[in-house]
Amino acid sequence: MNPGLKTYLWTTGSALAATGGIAHGEWRADGVSIDSRTTKPGDLFVAIRGPRFDGHDFAADAFAAGAAAAVVKRRPDAVSGDAPLLEVKDTTRALKDLGQAARRRTGARIIAVTGSVGKTGTKEAIRFVLEEQGPIAASQGNLNNHWGVPLSLSRMAADSTFGVFEIGMNHPGEIAPLSRMVRPDVAVITNVEAVHGAHFESVDDIAEAKAEIFQGMTGDGVAVLNRDNAQFNRLAAAAGEAGVNNVIAFGAHEEAQFRLMDVRTDCEGSDVTARIDGAEFQYRLGVPGHHWVMNSLAVLAAVGAAGGEIGPAAVELAGMIGLKGRGRRHTVEIAGGAFIVIDESYNASPVSMNAAFKVLGGLEPEGGGRRIAILGDMLELGPESEGQHAALVETLIAEKINLVFTAGQYMGALWDVLPQSMRGATAPSAMRLLPKVTGIVRPGDVVVVKGSAGSNTGPIVNALLDLGHPCGVDPDNHKQVVNG
Repeated sequence: MNPGLKTYLWTTGSALAATGGIAHGEWRADGVSIDSRTTKPGDLFVAIRGPRFDGHDFAADAFAAGAAAAVVKRRPDAVSGDAPLLEVKDTTRALKDLGQAARRRTGARIIAVTGSVGKTGTKEAIRFVLEEQGPIAASQGNLNNHWGVPLSLSRMAADSTFGVFEIGMNHPGEIAPLSRMVRPDVAVITNVEAVHGAHFESVDDIAEAKAEIFQGMTGDGVAVLNRDNAQFNRLAAAAGEAGVNNVIAFGAHEEAQFRLMDVRTDCEGSDVTARIDGAEFQYRLGVPGHHWVMNSLAVLAAVGAAGGEIGPAAVELAGMIGLKGRGRRHTVEIAGGAFIVIDESYNASPVSMNAAFKVLGGLEPEGGGRRIAILGDMLELGPESEGQHAALVETLIAEKINLVFTAGQYMGALWDVLPQSMRGATAPSAMRLLPKVTGIVRPGDVVVVKGSAGSNTGPIVNALLDLGHPCGVDPDNHKQVVNG
């Protein structure tokens, strides 16, 4: 290849070869988009028809944003007759074709991550530590479903050294086809917990669904599994049944190849000592929480399994910080001092709730400050939902949380069992709770805001930040990883 020529992600010819169809015009694209609101100049816009919206109705907006071309089933009415298009029979199928073609043309070592809790954070951490070891492609955010996975794959450059992709599910049978699309060399299952209770009868059933990730693996694939998780043996057996015979275990268990030996925690992170295949590693982890200590072992195991260098990756872990909605911290300056907001508003489950409470409990408020938890509903827990919300009280008490604010239908069960001294306020929705929260914070407080995305606790975080001048990390000038 001529080094002076730019290599494009997709051209008319390569996209046509991947998808078939009929090409109208010549074009070259640097990216792929399925949302006109986030389309960038040079993107290939794929007009997906979803349950609520038809992307064809927004193709003109995508072109106005600078799209290089659009993949369509029909020419949209608002698009000019000379617009560059790739006309296909099914745009969703075409997106999958692009993703699969991108996977075929690269020699990158591919890591897929799933799990009940922590998959996005672990995926982001792997991306973070491997960035210095070669070109890497990765899912953005939590693009982990039947649209997000092929979209993420379609954005992978042919010269990538590594790829790391998140695979999620809500129902049985969803992971297997996505895994076959990704064809991972390394599959990480962070853990299996009672998180999608509304769609599964037991944790065993959730484990079986997570184990579908092995079905798309390459012949010499490696499974990275949590040795401390009660489902380890079931997952290891499922890997073997799928032909994946190389299993690497991480955890504190004595049989783990990536074994936690010692950890010293503080409010900013942890100093970790681990034994990795018989050798001792010491490293600093830049985000707090025991759950992140365990996830860091999975990260290093995945790096090693993918052919990366473990030592440099361990050094990089010191630079991790939280992302919006998943553990990012903000210091908010107000009259008389400042308070801290920990933004965990993106997602929630019993496991991650308790982990967040332990992080909060490990922080020492300044002056007359208090530990405050602002909580929205945990969703998709099924018939056990009220009981699991009420059970949160044990950790809240153990971690000496001073005030608890609750929003939502299911959080009412927690409110009912909270000691009177811990009750801040309750409301049927996050928006109704918001004014009660913003009027109570004072200098020295440490506040965690957490709830499932559907409980809409994000605006509470924004309102707290608006009380002053937040001194959090600038996301445009710092590397970050998710803490979820």
